[in-house]
Amino acid sequence: MDSRSIWVRVPGTSANCGPGFDSIGLACTVYNDLQLRLTEEEGCRITISGAGAENIPCDQRNIVWQSVQYLLQKAGMGEVYKGAVMHMENNVPLSRGLGSSATAIVAGLKGANALLNNRFTRRELLQFATEIEGHPDNVAPAIYGGFTISTVTKGDVECFTLIPKLRLKLVVAVPDFPLSTKKAREVLPEAVSIKDAVNNIGRAGMLVAALCKGNEKFLRNVFEDALHQPYRAKLIPGMYEVFKAARNAGALGASLSGAGPCLMAYTLQRRHVEEAVGQAMQETFAQYGVHADILLLDLDTRGAHIINDK
Repeated sequence: MDSRSIWVRVPGTSANCGPGFDSIGLACTVYNDLQLRLTEEEGCRITISGAGAENIPCDQRNIVWQSVQYLLQKAGMGEVYKGAVMHMENNVPLSRGLGSSATAIVAGLKGANALLNNRFTRRELLQFATEIEGHPDNVAPAIYGGFTISTVTKGDVECFTLIPKLRLKLVVAVPDFPLSTKKAREVLPEAVSIKDAVNNIGRAGMLVAALCKGNEKFLRNVFEDALHQPYRAKLIPGMYEVFKAARNAGALGASLSGAGPCLMAYTLQRRHVEEAVGQAMQETFAQYGVHADILLLDLDTRGAHIINDK
Protein backbone atom coordinates (compact mmCIF):
# COMPACT_ATOMS: atom_id res chain seq x y z
CA MET A 1 0.00 0.00 0.00
CA ASP A 2 1.28 3.50 -0.82
CA SER A 3 2.03 5.92 2.01
CA ARG A 4 0.57 9.38 2.36
CA SER A 5 2.06 12.40 0.58
CA ILE A 6 3.94 15.16 2.37
CA TRP A 7 5.38 18.58 1.45
CA VAL A 8 8.67 19.78 2.97
CA ARG A 9 10.09 23.31 2.73
CA VAL A 10 13.84 23.84 3.21
CA PRO A 11 15.63 27.22 3.27
CA GLY A 12 18.70 28.03 1.27
CA THR A 13 21.84 28.65 3.30
CA SER A 14 25.08 30.58 3.29
CA ALA A 15 28.13 28.91 4.78
CA ASN A 16 31.27 30.42 6.30
CA CYS A 17 29.84 33.95 6.75
CA GLY A 18 33.35 35.29 6.21
CA PRO A 19 35.68 33.97 8.92
CA GLY A 20 33.70 30.89 10.04
CA PHE A 21 35.12 28.49 7.46
CA ASP A 22 33.24 25.15 7.44
CA SER A 23 31.69 25.94 10.84
CA ILE A 24 29.35 28.98 10.75
CA GLY A 25 26.28 29.18 8.53
CA LEU A 26 22.93 30.90 8.18
CA ALA A 27 19.54 30.12 6.69
CA CYS A 28 17.87 32.63 4.37
CA THR A 29 14.41 33.20 2.93
CA VAL A 30 14.77 31.44 -0.43
CA TYR A 31 13.29 27.94 -0.47
CA ASN A 32 13.17 24.57 -2.15
CA ASP A 33 9.98 22.53 -1.70
CA LEU A 34 9.69 18.77 -1.96
CA GLN A 35 6.56 16.66 -2.28
CA LEU A 36 7.30 13.08 -1.26
CA ARG A 37 5.31 9.86 -1.28
CA LEU A 38 6.92 6.54 -0.40
CA THR A 39 5.84 3.40 -2.25
CA GLU A 40 6.33 -0.30 -1.76
CA GLU A 41 7.02 -0.75 -5.48
CA GLU A 42 10.61 -0.35 -6.59
CA GLY A 43 11.71 2.73 -8.53
CA CYS A 44 11.57 6.47 -8.02
CA ARG A 45 9.51 8.80 -10.21
CA ILE A 46 10.88 12.34 -10.05
CA THR A 47 9.62 15.61 -11.52
CA ILE A 48 11.39 18.93 -11.07
CA SER A 49 10.47 22.56 -11.72
CA GLY A 50 12.29 25.82 -11.11
CA ALA A 51 15.97 26.70 -10.67
CA GLY A 52 18.40 24.32 -12.35
CA ALA A 53 15.68 21.76 -13.17
CA GLU A 54 17.34 20.78 -16.45
CA ASN A 55 20.63 19.96 -14.66
CA ILE A 56 19.27 17.78 -11.83
CA PRO A 57 19.22 14.02 -12.41
CA CYS A 58 15.85 12.27 -12.26
CA ASP A 59 17.24 8.79 -11.56
CA GLN A 60 19.21 6.96 -8.86
CA ARG A 61 21.80 9.78 -8.86
CA ASN A 62 19.26 12.26 -7.46
CA ILE A 63 20.55 13.35 -4.06
CA VAL A 64 17.05 13.78 -2.59
CA TRP A 65 16.24 10.17 -3.42
CA GLN A 66 19.63 9.02 -2.07
CA SER A 67 18.90 10.86 1.19
CA VAL A 68 15.43 9.31 1.44
CA GLN A 69 17.00 5.86 0.99
CA TYR A 70 19.68 6.69 3.59
CA LEU A 71 17.05 7.48 6.22
CA LEU A 72 14.94 4.43 5.34
CA GLN A 73 18.00 2.22 5.81
CA LYS A 74 18.76 3.87 9.18
CA ALA A 75 15.17 3.18 10.23
CA GLY A 76 15.27 -0.42 9.01
CA MET A 77 12.50 0.33 6.50
CA GLY A 78 14.47 0.04 3.26
CA GLU A 79 12.86 -3.29 2.41
CA VAL A 80 9.36 -1.97 3.13
CA TYR A 81 9.52 1.22 1.07
CA LYS A 82 11.52 0.46 -2.07
CA GLY A 83 10.38 3.43 -4.15
CA ALA A 84 9.00 6.95 -4.10
CA VAL A 85 7.15 9.58 -6.08
CA MET A 86 8.79 12.99 -5.74
CA HIS A 87 8.18 16.49 -7.05
CA MET A 88 10.79 19.21 -6.45
CA GLU A 89 10.00 22.93 -6.74
CA ASN A 90 13.32 24.77 -6.59
CA ASN A 91 14.03 28.45 -5.98
CA VAL A 92 17.59 28.11 -4.63
CA PRO A 93 20.06 28.72 -7.49
CA LEU A 94 22.15 25.66 -8.38
CA SER A 95 25.94 25.65 -7.78
CA ARG A 96 25.99 29.28 -6.63
CA GLY A 97 26.91 28.98 -2.95
CA LEU A 98 23.40 29.07 -1.44
CA GLY A 99 23.32 25.49 -0.26
CA SER A 100 21.30 23.83 -3.02
CA SER A 101 22.81 20.40 -2.29
CA ALA A 102 22.16 20.85 1.44
CA THR A 103 18.49 21.67 0.77
CA ALA A 104 18.21 18.46 -1.27
CA ILE A 105 19.78 16.31 1.45
CA VAL A 106 17.72 17.87 4.25
CA ALA A 107 14.49 17.70 2.24
CA GLY A 108 14.94 13.99 1.62
CA LEU A 109 15.78 13.24 5.26
CA LYS A 110 13.08 15.50 6.72
CA GLY A 111 10.37 14.24 4.37
CA ALA A 112 11.13 10.56 4.87
CA ASN A 113 11.38 11.06 8.63
CA ALA A 114 7.98 12.78 8.73
CA LEU A 115 6.44 9.89 6.79
CA LEU A 116 7.89 7.53 9.41
CA ASN A 117 6.18 9.59 12.15
CA ASN A 118 9.38 11.47 13.08
CA ARG A 119 11.34 8.46 14.24
CA PHE A 120 14.52 10.54 14.44
CA THR A 121 15.22 13.82 16.27
CA ARG A 122 16.52 16.95 14.53
CA ARG A 123 19.94 16.29 16.04
CA GLU A 124 19.96 12.79 14.53
CA LEU A 125 18.92 14.27 11.17
CA LEU A 126 21.87 16.67 11.46
CA GLN A 127 24.20 13.72 12.04
CA PHE A 128 22.81 11.90 8.99
CA ALA A 129 22.97 15.04 6.81
CA THR A 130 26.58 15.70 7.82
CA GLU A 131 27.54 12.11 6.99
CA ILE A 132 26.02 12.55 3.52
CA GLU A 133 27.33 16.08 2.83
CA GLY A 134 30.72 15.69 4.52
CA HIS A 135 30.51 18.81 6.70
CA PRO A 136 27.73 20.50 8.71
CA ASP A 137 28.09 24.19 7.78
CA ASN A 138 25.23 24.17 5.22
CA VAL A 139 23.02 21.33 6.44
CA ALA A 140 22.86 22.68 10.02
CA PRO A 141 21.14 26.00 9.18
CA ALA A 142 18.94 24.21 6.64
CA ILE A 143 17.64 22.03 9.48
CA TYR A 144 17.52 24.55 12.33
CA GLY A 145 17.23 28.01 10.74
CA GLY A 146 18.97 31.12 12.06
CA PHE A 147 22.75 31.29 12.43
CA THR A 148 24.43 28.01 13.34
CA ILE A 149 27.87 27.21 14.73
CA SER A 150 28.85 23.58 14.29
CA THR A 151 31.69 21.34 15.46
CA VAL A 152 32.48 17.70 14.77
CA THR A 153 34.18 15.69 17.52
CA LYS A 154 35.18 12.12 16.64
CA GLY A 155 32.39 12.08 14.08
CA ASP A 156 29.75 13.47 16.46
CA VAL A 157 28.17 16.73 15.28
CA GLU A 158 27.14 19.46 17.70
CA CYS A 159 25.29 22.59 16.60
CA PHE A 160 24.53 25.83 18.43
CA THR A 161 21.72 27.91 16.91
CA LEU A 162 21.19 31.62 17.49
CA ILE A 163 18.80 34.31 16.32
CA PRO A 164 20.70 37.62 16.38
CA LYS A 165 19.49 40.63 18.33
CA LEU A 166 19.66 42.64 15.12
CA ARG A 167 17.22 42.92 12.22
CA LEU A 168 19.58 41.93 9.45
CA LYS A 169 18.89 42.06 5.74
CA LEU A 170 20.92 39.87 3.41
CA VAL A 171 21.73 41.34 0.00
CA VAL A 172 22.89 38.59 -2.36
CA ALA A 173 24.52 39.10 -5.74
CA VAL A 174 23.99 35.95 -7.83
CA PRO A 175 26.42 35.82 -10.79
CA ASP A 176 25.26 34.19 -14.01
CA PHE A 177 27.87 31.41 -13.87
CA PRO A 178 28.02 28.31 -11.64
CA LEU A 179 31.00 27.28 -9.53
CA SER A 180 31.32 23.73 -8.25
CA THR A 181 32.27 23.27 -4.61
CA LYS A 182 34.87 20.73 -5.76
CA LYS A 183 36.61 23.32 -7.94
CA ALA A 184 36.40 25.96 -5.19
CA ARG A 185 38.01 23.54 -2.71
CA GLU A 186 40.80 22.58 -5.08
CA VAL A 187 42.28 26.09 -4.93
CA LEU A 188 42.62 26.05 -1.12
CA PRO A 189 46.08 25.54 0.43
CA GLU A 190 47.02 22.47 2.48
CA ALA A 191 48.28 24.65 5.35
CA VAL A 192 47.83 28.24 6.54
CA SER A 193 49.92 30.55 8.70
CA ILE A 194 49.39 31.13 12.42
CA LYS A 195 48.69 34.79 11.57
CA ASP A 196 45.84 33.87 9.20
CA ALA A 197 44.42 31.34 11.67
CA VAL A 198 44.43 33.94 14.47
CA ASN A 199 42.74 36.46 12.15
CA ASN A 200 39.84 34.07 11.59
CA ILE A 201 39.52 32.81 15.16
CA GLY A 202 39.23 36.38 16.45
CA ARG A 203 36.77 37.51 13.81
CA ALA A 204 34.60 34.38 14.04
CA GLY A 205 34.38 34.83 17.81
CA MET A 206 33.61 38.51 17.41
CA LEU A 207 30.92 37.74 14.80
CA VAL A 208 29.07 35.36 17.13
CA ALA A 209 29.42 37.69 20.13
CA ALA A 210 28.17 40.73 18.19
CA LEU A 211 25.15 38.79 16.88
CA CYS A 212 24.29 37.53 20.37
CA LYS A 213 24.60 41.00 21.90
CA GLY A 214 23.08 42.87 18.98
CA ASN A 215 26.05 45.20 18.71
CA GLU A 216 26.35 46.40 15.13
CA LYS A 217 29.56 48.35 15.79
CA PHE A 218 31.50 45.11 16.19
CA LEU A 219 30.13 43.67 12.96
CA ARG A 220 31.91 46.19 10.77
CA ASN A 221 35.24 44.35 10.66
CA VAL A 222 34.28 40.73 11.31
CA PHE A 223 33.59 39.48 7.79
CA GLU A 224 37.20 39.61 6.59
CA ASP A 225 38.68 36.17 5.98
CA ALA A 226 42.18 34.82 5.40
CA LEU A 227 41.54 31.08 5.02
CA HIS A 228 39.49 30.69 1.84
CA GLN A 229 38.39 33.96 0.22
CA PRO A 230 41.86 35.12 -0.93
CA TYR A 231 42.34 31.84 -2.80
CA ARG A 232 38.87 31.75 -4.32
CA ALA A 233 38.98 35.38 -5.45
CA LYS A 234 40.61 34.39 -8.75
CA LEU A 235 37.51 32.31 -9.57
CA ILE A 236 35.16 35.28 -9.12
CA PRO A 237 36.02 38.41 -11.16
CA GLY A 238 35.87 41.61 -9.11
CA MET A 239 35.05 39.91 -5.80
CA TYR A 240 36.91 42.28 -3.48
CA GLU A 241 35.77 45.31 -5.46
CA VAL A 242 32.14 44.17 -5.03
CA PHE A 243 32.76 43.81 -1.27
CA LYS A 244 34.14 47.34 -1.17
CA ALA A 245 31.21 48.74 -3.18
CA ALA A 246 28.74 47.09 -0.80
CA ARG A 247 30.42 48.65 2.25
CA ASN A 248 30.62 52.05 0.59
CA ALA A 249 26.87 51.84 -0.10
CA GLY A 250 26.11 51.21 3.58
CA ALA A 251 26.57 47.48 4.22
CA LEU A 252 28.09 46.33 7.51
CA GLY A 253 30.27 43.99 5.50
CA ALA A 254 30.23 41.32 2.80
CA SER A 255 31.54 37.84 2.21
CA LEU A 256 31.63 34.97 -0.23
CA SER A 257 28.54 32.81 0.24
CA GLY A 258 29.74 29.27 0.79
CA ALA A 259 32.13 28.31 -1.97
CA GLY A 260 30.64 31.01 -4.22
CA PRO A 261 30.18 32.54 -6.66
CA CYS A 262 27.33 34.33 -4.80
CA LEU A 263 28.46 37.29 -2.71
CA MET A 264 26.43 38.25 0.36
CA ALA A 265 26.32 41.68 2.00
CA TYR A 266 24.92 42.18 5.49
CA THR A 267 22.88 45.28 6.25
CA LEU A 268 20.48 46.45 8.90
CA GLN A 269 16.87 46.57 7.72
CA ARG A 270 16.68 49.97 6.08
CA ARG A 271 15.03 49.80 2.68
CA HIS A 272 17.02 52.52 0.95
CA VAL A 273 20.31 50.99 2.18
CA GLU A 274 19.42 47.46 1.02
CA GLU A 275 18.54 48.68 -2.45
CA ALA A 276 21.62 50.91 -2.70
CA VAL A 277 23.88 48.04 -1.67
CA GLY A 278 22.29 45.70 -4.21
CA GLN A 279 22.66 48.24 -6.99
CA ALA A 280 26.30 48.92 -6.08
CA MET A 281 27.12 45.20 -6.10
CA GLN A 282 25.39 44.65 -9.42
CA GLU A 283 27.06 47.62 -11.09
CA THR A 284 30.50 46.68 -9.82
CA PHE A 285 30.15 43.10 -11.05
CA ALA A 286 29.11 44.50 -14.45
CA GLN A 287 32.43 46.39 -14.64
CA TYR A 288 34.12 42.98 -14.61
CA GLY A 289 31.85 41.54 -17.29
CA VAL A 290 29.66 39.61 -14.86
CA HIS A 291 25.86 39.88 -14.89
CA ALA A 292 24.45 39.34 -11.41
CA ASP A 293 20.88 39.17 -10.18
CA ILE A 294 20.16 40.67 -6.77
CA LEU A 295 18.16 38.92 -4.04
CA LEU A 296 17.01 40.84 -0.95
CA LEU A 297 16.57 38.17 1.71
CA ASP A 298 15.85 37.90 5.41
CA LEU A 299 17.22 35.43 7.91
CA ASP A 300 15.07 32.30 7.98
CA THR A 301 14.41 31.44 11.63
CA ARG A 302 12.43 28.21 11.22
CA GLY A 303 14.57 25.84 9.20
CA ALA A 304 13.19 22.82 7.37
CA HIS A 305 9.53 22.19 8.12
CA ILE A 306 6.46 20.36 6.88
CA ILE A 307 4.05 22.65 5.01
CA ASN A 308 1.26 20.11 4.69
CA ASP A 309 0.52 16.56 5.64
CA LYS A 310 -2.29 14.79 3.87
